[in-house]
Amino acid sequence: MQRGISPIGAVLSLFIGSLAGAQPQMGDRPKEAAFHVKNAFVVKVPQGAHRVRVWFAVPQEDAYSVITNFSATSDAPVRYDWDSWGNKEGFVEVRTPAVSEIRITEEFDLKRTEMRNKIDPSGTRPLTDAERLALSRYLQPSTYVIVNDQVRATAAQIVGGETNPILAARKLYDWTMQNIDYWVKDPDHLKASPMGSSEYCLGRKTGNCTDFHSLFASLAIASGVPARMIYGSLLKPPLNGMAVDGSYHCWIEFYAPRVGWIPLDASLANIYGKQFDLTEKNTNLVELTTAAGYHGYDPSKIDYYFGNLAERRVVWSMGRDLMMQPAQEDGPVNSLPKAYVEIDGKASSDYTRTFTYKELSAGTSASD
Repeated sequence: MQRGISPIGAVLSLFIGSLAGAQPQMGDRPKEAAFHVKNAFVVKVPQGAHRVRVWFAVPQEDAYSVITNFSATSDAPVRYDWDSWGNKEGFVEVRTPAVSEIRITEEFDLKRTEMRNKIDPSGTRPLTDAERLALSRYLQPSTYVIVNDQVRATAAQIVGGETNPILAARKLYDWTMQNIDYWVKDPDHLKASPMGSSEYCLGRKTGNCTDFHSLFASLAIASGVPARMIYGSLLKPPLNGMAVDGSYHCWIEFYAPRVGWIPLDASLANIYGKQFDLTEKNTNLVELTTAAGYHGYDPSKIDYYFGNLAERRVVWSMGRDLMMQPAQEDGPVNSLPKAYVEIDGKASSDYTRTFTYKELSAGTSASD
């Protein structure tokens, strides 16, 4: 991958230079980690298909992520472009395929720094009309991040007229963390939605990370707080060196004037910050939901995950309802944590992804 900051990287890094109210904690150096990452996609090609197109997530650089030694190979030429949210993505197209599957493999080295900030609400103020206009895309709902009368009423009840965006976001964060339960705690009775839905999460009071943060985004937008969803993967110690799908993880950034974009992870705060019983059915799920392993109830994580993110993660994309380049045919793409496939103009989920990473020593690469 060509070094330099991509559009999403430039956007994500804006708040680093403008953190008037979110300064690094004194005497506590942010942690760093290094990894070699491999993503392998296998797309199934049905008999008689005329055209297969694949858009796949590539690692995004920002102020906390340095990507080196990137390469991507496929059965067809790989090209790169930007989608409607500024994400760089890979693209492969095969016309009149003579094979039953198409393989795409990407590899890279990642050096990731912990996002650590001390959040001070006195460092911000309410948004001006000009700021709301400039940030209007982050105040708009999407297909599964809805703002209806129920969402507005719930948001108003939680926020209570608070106009300071940090204080308002903290109220929404605390409410979401306390009132929603991550499905992995009780997999026999709690389920996630298949698409990441604020309506599902609000109605069922459960879900996965995407449900949690879809709901947070809906409540934030209804409260006038700009918000955006970030998709990535957690680099979990138990999976070091293992070739598995590994799923994905998402989190939120919200905007506060004079401070910039502030990260939070209400779903991981929910795992650590609420007591629950570990059982034979949920222990492994809970362990693999966290970035560095679950070590029991830890209420300090509630404050930590409001403004801070551990270093064991990679960023794949930002935003919902993506419009791709070249343009897709089958409507907006819900999100891009892995890949999006169209076969003869229709979306297909008939592909597999194997995600493998190896943790590296600081200053080394996979070739060392």
